[in-house]
Parts: sequence; structure tokens; C-alpha cells
Amino acid sequence: MANKSHFNSGHMAINQLKKNGSLHSSTITGIATPHTVHGVFIQDAVDFLKALPDSSVQLILIDPPYNLDLDNWDSFHNYLDWAKGWLDQICRVLSDSGNCVIFGGFQYQDLKKGDLLEVLHYTRHETALRFVNLIIWYYKNGMSAHRFFANRHEEAVWLSKTKKYYFDLDSVRVPFDEATKEMYKKDKRLNPESIDKGKNPTNVWEIGRLNGNSTERVGHLTQKPVELIRRFVKALSFEGSIVLDFFAGSGTTGRVCIEERRHSLLVDSDNKLYGYLDKHIRQIKSNLFLPEYSLMKGTSIDTVLEEIALVNKQLPQKSLVKDYRNE
Repeated sequence: MANKSHFNSGHMAINQLKKNGSLHSSTITGIATPHTVHGVFIQDAVDFLKALPDSSVQLILIDPPYNLDLDNWDSFHNYLDWAKGWLDQICRVLSDSGNCVIFGGFQYQDLKKGDLLEVLHYTRHETALRFVNLIIWYYKNGMSAHRFFANRHEEAVWLSKTKKYYFDLDSVRVPFDEATKEMYKKDKRLNPESIDKGKNPTNVWEIGRLNGNSTERVGHLTQKPVELIRRFVKALSFEGSIVLDFFAGSGTTGRVCIEERRHSLLVDSDNKLYGYLDKHIRQIKSNLFLPEYSLMKGTSIDTVLEEIALVNKQLPQKSLVKDYRNE
């Protein structure tokens, strides 16, 4: 029986474009930038979003509080009522090729907690955001359980503003080991170029959690691994574009954006963000190939955006071919 996957028509269209030597309409003009700008703001997320211009951000990457009363930033009377304030702004500030990733969980049983199912339901029925993928972050270490199966994963939902979202699969492919690569190359039905690129990482990502002794640790309770954040940044944004994290917490998104040549806007209500980000920067300063960057603290969003525009304007542009739903 033929595969009835709703992705097939997209694959067929992309393959035909490639055969014709044409580009998909979601092709992005990126900027090969040796210098990036990073604005750091201690501010309420909704107030910040309301001040952002329309279509100004390529990627929103957030790990919002789950309302578990871990600290004063993690306590709300009704989670969804609070979340609506920032969910309603996301579509407006994203570019037409823009993406949004929201970390969360499905394990919560009431509206007080950070239930990703409620967030998904709201975005589907009350916003123009489009669902693209559910990413499962799988890890082997975790807490034990006696009344249910022990949890070993967290979820992140990937949303887009339009059908023409940016997606760079090649940048995050997982290399085949040499034995597998040679075996696949013997199969004449397979494209050797695709084999050399590596495999699609799928939507289940095995990346270890940070333990208490991890050298990545900067002190934040819910810090995510650098490589987890890096995969989203590389796949869903491009060099010279703007990544926004309005629950910046540990500052990991800023660190990754510095390393991957993206501009970033880091927003948090807790001024500990400054210290966490400083620790990240000390960890990466020994990298001899670290790109140049500027940190802008205590200034206005307009000033930061003007600086980003000035930096990008001075740099040569290059065409980046990005196929959405590319396999």
C-alpha cells in the first residue's frame, strides 16, 4: 500500500525543484557575519514583547517556568492565563520564515502547572501559529518512581508562523559511522551525497541531562544542555538572524548564539541572568575561534536592534538554500 503520509506532497515538490535546479520559495538570504550583537534585558516578558517591532525575530526559543514553585519566578495562580500574555505576541514578532520552540511537559494534571498540552491547545485555536514538530528530549538519568513509569524525557513543541518556515536539516544531521556509511554506499538506490551528510536526527534526541558536577553548570536550577539548545539554533535560524529568549534563565541561548554567529535578545525578570551569562562566557573564552561579539546591557530594545541592523548592513550577503520539510 502506498504511504499516505501528509508529508509526501512536500517531499515530491522539493525533489522536483532540486531536479530543475530551482529554489524553494522559503529560501533565505542569510548573512555571513563575523560579529554578533547580544542584548540583555531584565524585564517582564510580555512588556518586552509588546515593545518589539513586527516580524523582527527569526527564532523564539524559550523554556518557560513550569509553575512548580521552585523560586519566586516559578509561581503563578493560573499558568495558562499567565501564558496567554506572551503566546498572543509570538506570531506578531516572528518573521514570515520564523520559528518558535517552547519547552514544557505533558505530565501535569491541572491548570496551575505548566501543561504543554494546554499551551498547544491555545496556540492551535487562539493564535495563527502552525504546529510543525514535537521534539522528545530523551535522557537516561532521572528520578525513580513507584506510582507511575519513571520519566526519562521532556518535550519541546516547534511552531512556525507560516508554511515557509526556515529549516536547515543539513546543519544538524548525525554522521553515520564508517561501517554503516560503506554499507549504505553499496546500495545503488541511495544517494552517496546524502549518505555523506549523515542522517536526520529524527524528533527523538538523546542528549544527557546536566548533573550536579557538569562543567556546563552555571547555577540555574533548570539549565538545559548546550548541545540541546545548539541543535534548535542551528536548524531553525541562520547566521546574522535574531534569536529571542524571553525566559533566558541560565543564559545558555546567548552562549550558543555567540558561538553560532546569531544575534540574540535575552530577557528575564531575574537579574541573576547577568551572572549566569558571565559564567558561560568565561567557559567559552578559551576557544581561539570564538567569533567576535558585543554584549549590550541596560539599554533600550531600539538601540540594540539598530546596532544589529548596522552590523548586518555592513556585511556581504550570501544565498542560503533552505528546504522546508527537507529529508
